[in-house]
Amino acid sequence: MSSGLKKIVVVAVVVLVLFFLITQPTQSADLVHRVLGWLRGGAEAIVTFFKTLFA
Repeated sequence: MSSGLKKIVVVAVVVLVLFFLITQPTQSADLVHRVLGWLRGGAEAIVTFFKTLFA
């Protein structure tokens, strides 16, 4: 992918995210909350795995 095309894709994604944040803030906050919950759950699972592995 060329450098110019990458920039266009990045700008388009940023504009789409900003549009979604501005037009639907409640749903955006809910989505971010869910994603952070998934990340936290994944991190906790990895920590539990290594604790169990080295215990």
